Amino acid sequence: MSKIPNHVAIIMDGNSRWALNKGFTKNKGHEEGVKKAKKAVEFCISKKISELTLFAFSTENWGREKKEVKGLLKIFVEAINDQTPDLIKNKVKLNFIGDLSRFDQILINKIKTSQKDTSAYSPDLLLNIAVSYGGKWDITQAFKKIHKDLNSKKIKKITEDIIDQYLVTKNIPDPDLIIRTGDEFRISNFFLWQAAYSELFFSKKLWPDFEDKDFLLALKEFSKRKRKFGVLTGN
Repeated sequence: MSKIPNHVAIIMDGNSRWALNKGFTKNKGHEEGVKKAKKAVEFCISKKISELTLFAFSTENWGREKKEVKGLLKIFVEAINDQTPDLIKNKVKLNFIGDLSRFDQILINKIKTSQKDTSAYSPDLLLNIAVSYGGKWDITQAFKKIHKDLNSKKIKKITEDIIDQYLVTKNIPDPDLIIRTGDEFRISNFFLWQAAYSELFFSKKLWPDFEDKDFLLALKEFSKRKRKFGVLTGN
């Protein structure tokens, strides 16, 4: 392939439907989703993709049944405990983005520890986990801070660059490619600001069924795209 994206973001959709189709509990689907996320990390390392963002838990997901949310958070804690040693071994730097204040202190502490433990080396892959994240929430929290800093004269005007610096993704480049699984054709309140010029790839596969060959298909499709960023090039 002539082009490999620097930053890939994935909306990992379809865990619950996969589980229900097979007669399993929804949380079994989420467990399989975690395994597939690990595979995605390994794939990105093998293809020398420098950054991967996984949309793991949205602000809207808090509205699911309490039993499912509780199970999701339990799986989340287990995943951090189980996967952090492998991330260190493979030189993956872990970064969490989202409204982390909604989690209990035990989970917040685990998040902070895992980020610290994976920051002691030059990484082969930057892995961003979007949890309790929503594009509308991100833009709203940014403008609340901007309003405060305008009033205090810390900043004088609002520009696109200023807005970028107040988003929780301020140190993360915009994704070159966004992959959405689950046979849905929308970005579901994911990177609303950041996806302005991202290439989009939609897969019919449910996330637990998404294989390396499907990821490779997305990369091949990306390599065919002409990214003009709104500028005419004459061809």
